[in-house]
Amino acid sequence: MPALSLNSQSRADWKEFLKALAAIAVPVALQNLLTTTASMVDTIMLATLGENTVGAVGLCAQFTSLMFSGYWGFVGGGMLFMSQYWGAKNGRNLCASYGMMQVCIMTVSLLASFFAVAAPGAVMRLYTDKEVLWEIGVEYLRIVGFSYPLTVFAMGMSAMLRSTERVKIPLVASIASLTTNLAANYVLIFGKLGLPAMGVRGAAVATLLAGFVNVLTLLILGRAQRHPYLWRFREHFRWTKALFGQYMVKCFPILCNEALIGVGNMVINIILGRQSTQAIAALAVFRTFEGFVIAFFSGFTNAASILVGKEVGAGNHELAFRRAKRMLLVTPLTVLCGCLLFLCFHSPILHAMSLQGDSFRIGRSLLISFTFIATVRMTNWIQNDMFRSAGDPVFGTVMEIVFMYAMVLPALCLSGLVIKPPFLFVFLCAYIDEPVRICIMLRHTFSGKWIKPVTEEGLATIAAFREAHGVRLCEKQAK
Repeated sequence: MPALSLNSQSRADWKEFLKALAAIAVPVALQNLLTTTASMVDTIMLATLGENTVGAVGLCAQFTSLMFSGYWGFVGGGMLFMSQYWGAKNGRNLCASYGMMQVCIMTVSLLASFFAVAAPGAVMRLYTDKEVLWEIGVEYLRIVGFSYPLTVFAMGMSAMLRSTERVKIPLVASIASLTTNLAANYVLIFGKLGLPAMGVRGAAVATLLAGFVNVLTLLILGRAQRHPYLWRFREHFRWTKALFGQYMVKCFPILCNEALIGVGNMVINIILGRQSTQAIAALAVFRTFEGFVIAFFSGFTNAASILVGKEVGAGNHELAFRRAKRMLLVTPLTVLCGCLLFLCFHSPILHAMSLQGDSFRIGRSLLISFTFIATVRMTNWIQNDMFRSAGDPVFGTVMEIVFMYAMVLPALCLSGLVIKPPFLFVFLCAYIDEPVRICIMLRHTFSGKWIKPVTEEGLATIAAFREAHGVRLCEKQAK
């Protein structure tokens, strides 16, 4: 009977965990998938204009990724504080954390917008030496650069809404944004409803319009549903010196990670952008597929950050630790199954995106390779996100930076610029560190040392958790 009771309790715990996971992960995954679907539809529509257009817009997306690296450290730090203060029911500090995050990320977005609008040529020359791609990319960047502040502001609002478990509002906003983007793309790219055909510039304008709709929908729905913190503008800027200092201390490792990884990814994209035009086109399509994987998986990372960070903030460290270990079972299996399912339909999708001949064969090999890479990579990613939400942004940062600069970049530079083997080998060098890092990251996860609360409630119980965890480890070693 005791065994049956224990099994029943375990099943009940798993049921509760999966229910809480789905409540957050599914809406977030759907939201991100909608965003990625818009990108995919953009690529399909632009594919009618030729491979060069697809490749050029794909390179522009790499500059957007660089901007993402610049501001995501502040978002990661903000979610750390917001999720923990949400668990501790401390609305004042939650509002202040949100305000600090928005100021920091908007500064980054305005800087990126300036370079995209004022110096698009310099940006494009950084990513490619192909003149035809440079000219197309300049047209696109000059317009799409105005959308960056809108995109980042919406990202900040979505981060706060997710941290407070209001995940349906960002989902609805994404649906409205996607609908706007699709309709505007069709009208402006091809010149419908009596408007002139704008080509790649039409796609950029459509992205800008979708950004406006996204921000307005978030604000309107947040007001209509009376979200307790979104509209408290005065409280967003009531920071204390101590809280701001603590926020920056926690953000700094994440900023270093995102900045250095962003620079590393830029070098990777520069090397990959100097391959054949067929490889560049295939890579642009692959990035769309990769975006789907990341979009779907981001639902799990957001759920893990919130479910773990919330309990750490509330002082329920055992529950947070148990949830983290369960995420390591659920996530890799889900990502692998999703990638294998996508592979079943890869051929018509690649053809729809205008890949033929060599570019099709390269694209197919990239997708097959990434199916297995993604499972390991996303496991590393989710562990790092859980470390951050629990108050330990340093460990994962050190791992990513050290392996990027000591292993990935040397291997990529040697293969892509010196040896110049087939493109698939060069591509695989960008992920050469993942199998090594997963072993180190798993050991750190099961140690429990990454639980480092910032709230008073969490600090009050952390000593007991560490002591109890240490006792269990000793008992296991003795046995």
